[in-house]
Amino acid sequence: MVPALIGTSGEYESMKSRETLIRLKKFQVDEKRRRVMQIEGMIADFRRMSAELEREIATEQERAGIDDPTHFAYPTYAKAAIARRENLLRSADELATQLEDAQGQLADAFEELKKVELLDERDQARGRAEENAREQADLDNIGTMRARVGAVA
Repeated sequence: MVPALIGTSGEYESMKSRETLIRLKKFQVDEKRRRVMQIEGMIADFRRMSAELEREIATEQERAGIDDPTHFAYPTYAKAAIARRENLLRSADELATQLEDAQGQLADAFEELKKVELLDERDQARGRAEENAREQADLDNIGTMRARVGAVA
């Protein structure tokens, strides 16, 4: 908005700082949303890789004809793949906890943004109502002056 259209420069500064605050809150929401998406992507990648390892383990067990990891001739590659798969699943579980935290932070940031936006809307509505009241008072004054001029004539 143009400062001349608003009552005082204080009101303009207040609106300017409110707009800055809204931009900041939107940025924070976007950052939290990106973090949630990043964690979700990592979890999906870890689960996909563990499923691939599961297939490789099954293939290796079929090739060796041994499916008991405690057997002395169990394939070394299968043992290593099992350990890697378990690490990936453990990491995915840890990320699931981080995801819950990140989703909570996103919800909080979104709530803060909505509060600031509602405050801004309320202030703008109040400003419009005040402007409408001023315009109506001006129109009433014009009507009163015309009525006086008409009565004098």
